[in-house]
Amino acid sequence: MDKTLTLKAMADETRMKILTLLLQRDYCVRALARHLNLSEATISQHLKLLREAGLVVGHKRSYFMHYHVQREVLRKLAAEIEKLAATERENGEGGHNGHCERHKS
Repeated sequence: MDKTLTLKAMADETRMKILTLLLQRDYCVRALARHLNLSEATISQHLKLLREAGLVVGHKRSYFMHYHVQREVLRKLAAEIEKLAATERENGEGGHNGHCERHKS
């Protein structure tokens, strides 16, 4: 999983709305477009970025492609963020720790 690509894909408000809908149930492009009041072309572009980030996959049902969220990708990303948040600071929670030096002119 490319965390940067995944986070960039999620950073868009429309893509977050798409993810939220797809977490509730599978949708095709047409249904997503109707729910979000956007064109099918716009939804398709957003889904392309979400697919490239590994966040959604599609499966063919009859004539339509239906999409769902790869929940495991979200779980792994959440674990990485939790790990990042748990990183301990050197020398406590603040204060100057001597790593920066004053620039002398």
